[in-house]
Amino acid sequence: MGVPGWAASAGRARATVVVPGPALASTWPDTVHSVLADDQQQEPSVDRTDGPRRRATIHDVAQLAGVSRQTVSRAVNDKGEIDPGTKERVLEAARLLDYRPSRFARGLVRKGTVTAGLVIPDLMNPFFPEVAAGVLEAAERRGWQVVVWDTRTDEAREREALDVLSHQADAVVGYFKNPDDVLARHLGGVPLVLLERGPQQTRFAAVGIDAAAGLAQGLAHLVRAGHRRIGMLDGVHGPAPRRQAFLAEARRHGLPVDDGWIAMCPEHSVAGGEAGMELLLDARPEITAVFGFNDLIAVGAMRAARRRGRKVPGDLAVLGFDGLSLGELVDPALTTLHIDKRQLGRLAVEQVARLRAGEEPMSGADAWVVPELVVRASA
Repeated sequence: MGVPGWAASAGRARATVVVPGPALASTWPDTVHSVLADDQQQEPSVDRTDGPRRRATIHDVAQLAGVSRQTVSRAVNDKGEIDPGTKERVLEAARLLDYRPSRFARGLVRKGTVTAGLVIPDLMNPFFPEVAAGVLEAAERRGWQVVVWDTRTDEAREREALDVLSHQADAVVGYFKNPDDVLARHLGGVPLVLLERGPQQTRFAAVGIDAAAGLAQGLAHLVRAGHRRIGMLDGVHGPAPRRQAFLAEARRHGLPVDDGWIAMCPEHSVAGGEAGMELLLDARPEITAVFGFNDLIAVGAMRAARRRGRKVPGDLAVLGFDGLSLGELVDPALTTLHIDKRQLGRLAVEQVARLRAGEEPMSGADAWVVPELVVRASA
């Protein structure tokens, strides 16, 4: 199928957005204009299990075929005068090496331009376009191109994205649920920077959010307001920094909190927050405050609480996490832990630049974005 894409206006970083469905233009900055990128189709990649796969380069093909790189380029792009026998030899070498030239190198990108792939789990969630905007801003300053892929939080789509980007991008930045060994097999040696991962969580370069610092501010605020029965609406199965930070801070304040005070939301959305809040109110009706995994979930919690006859913040204080603009528009306005989402994207590009230069990636505080408590009416 042809896939829709967007490209930034002239003189700015170019972004082709690859989505497995209709383009979501309403979620993207106004400076982005629609272009058609029908040539994003990719042949299936072999999923080798014997270690990371290095993608073949034009140099490899030239060496195997015994020709220059310019001859390889003319053969695979079907341009210029070339002896038929030589062309056949080059194409056979390319087939043996599984070499597929970047579509971007054939026209979408200027010669010598760096192309970075950005893998986003959900463009409908307003958090992620802000992160992407930060990546685009930083890439623009460096003259890079950016390709954006929406995986819809699906692990198979993540692997598909890497199979394509490993042949079309010079580096990849993104959110991934697949484990490190799977990512490595699909990367083909392309540098990878993971978003919202700590160095203790991955062997790849990463940038993250200091959830512990954020929850320290948030829980202290709720405790100062007199709350002792505080629950959480979570959005991640398995180990998760926000849940771990919440439990650690609750214990530090001597609150009666364990996993029974945490409800799992079925999705990262307002509807997911409503469903999770219903579960938590049934399990812990004595609750007086709740922390939402993100702002969308927190807004859903407020809606569910009101349906159950609870006033916000009088009967139930609600704290979010993300700092979306949406939080200022709801009633009551949402108290939240604000994240500089664009800075997260800018840090990711800086990590890519370091990897490409052969430097050590940033670590510690340099690779973290610290949330800031924004007090509004909900808590």
